[in-house]
Amino acid sequence: MIHSDAKGTIARRVAQELKNDDVVNLGIGLPTLALDYLDENVNVILHSENGFIGLGPVQGIENSNLVNAGGQFAGIVSGGSTFDSAMSFALVRGGHIHVTVLGALQVDVKGNLANWMVPGKMIPGMGGAMDLVVGAKKVIIAMEHCCKDGSPKILNHCTLPLTGKGVVNMLITELAVFTVQQDGLMMDEITEGINIEYVQARMEAPFSVNPNLKVNPVFLSHQ
Repeated sequence: MIHSDAKGTIARRVAQELKNDDVVNLGIGLPTLALDYLDENVNVILHSENGFIGLGPVQGIENSNLVNAGGQFAGIVSGGSTFDSAMSFALVRGGHIHVTVLGALQVDVKGNLANWMVPGKMIPGMGGAMDLVVGAKKVIIAMEHCCKDGSPKILNHCTLPLTGKGVVNMLITELAVFTVQQDGLMMDEITEGINIEYVQARMEAPFSVNPNLKVNPVFLSHQ
């Protein structure tokens, strides 16, 4: 499936960060779309905290016993394994996950992440995010640049309860790509047709600009 909106732009860029033989955990929602854009020569090993390694696309009849952490039907590739939650989180806490890609409610200049609850709203639980952000070797946040009401998600300081402190390595939105440096955020890439002032006006946090700033082409859907 090809997504021609902001989510598709983000997912396509996320896919470029996933390398052959990486063990990858994808958060529910937008991060899972990255699989639609993986290069055909790149094979990643998908981990799901509900007890799978080697998840793949659904093939043939849907099996209600095979679902990812978001409750979506999934398949399992040859050589994949199932196990209990204790083993699943041993993989996470043992540093065996190369990359985790997660959505976010807020990210700030120090790489702090808030993505698990909004006070006063019903939530199903914190899930595995708190373990993933400290156990994975690389934490990528994939999110739309602003909230639905246009308010910024990239802040000086997160105001929502934190998932982790100083855990974010890379932030990918439909407008730009940032890395978290010791002194704050650095813009490494910007989407074609967007200028730096446009991006800054849509976020609270300041950022520096990489002198080798890359311009990413606008994503066009296949017709």
